[in-house]
Amino acid sequence: MPESLERLLSEVDPVIVKNDDGSSPVLMICEHAGRLLPKSCGLLGISEAAMASHIAWDIGAASLSQILADRLDATLVMQAYSRLYFDCNRSLEAPDAIVKENDGITLPENLNLSAEQRSERCDLVYKPFSQSISEIIDSRTHIGKSTVIVTIHSFTPVYRNQIRDLELGIIHDDCPDLAGIILRMANKDKSYRTAMNQPYSAADRVTHTLITHGINRGLPNVMLEVRNDLIDNPKGLEIWADRLQTIIRDSAQEILSSGKYSKKSI
Repeated sequence: MPESLERLLSEVDPVIVKNDDGSSPVLMICEHAGRLLPKSCGLLGISEAAMASHIAWDIGAASLSQILADRLDATLVMQAYSRLYFDCNRSLEAPDAIVKENDGITLPENLNLSAEQRSERCDLVYKPFSQSISEIIDSRTHIGKSTVIVTIHSFTPVYRNQIRDLELGIIHDDCPDLAGIILRMANKDKSYRTAMNQPYSAADRVTHTLITHGINRGLPNVMLEVRNDLIDNPKGLEIWADRLQTIIRDSAQEILSSGKYSKKSI
């Protein structure tokens, strides 16, 4: 990385890897774990309150991911920088990789960026994040270890003035196998509301990580979305960690034992 780009990051690594030698086949990914910004761009022209809100990061997702990774003994990869700087669940070519507006809030510093400026942001945060995931998968494949990709996200209960009653969303792209197993297991518990491909779906271009690191490599994969008001406190985090721990562990075991995803193919 050029020295000028290193200075912009102020020595803070955009990639956070936890438990890199975890025994679980589950590889957990949290693309919107943090809300850091390079010092050079300030707050992108918005308020501190906006930077603390759901538009900047997935509230509760990092904490939930870390609890689950600890309980499952799974490797976890997280992105420390805000998706408002560059969304690591998008490609450089995606129009919303760098948003100009989110939930009614305009981001002045994201307006009228040149192709070079967009590429620089991608180099700063996306490329090291994606490369880290690829290297972890390569290492696991080299030693014959299976990989099941689970990405953890959260969504706001009100978005663009629309109320969302959903509590758990299960999202897939062209590989629905793991999502289907998780939906079946989650539906056994009638105490919370679960749906497939809600509040987002592949049509919303939210499956870049699943495609890049899962589908393109023949790995089972799924995105889980938990409503953020349910995991923005310690009690809620424990409740949802209890629910998802068993579901993720058992669904990973079931998908691998199905024979469709053999160690030879992955």
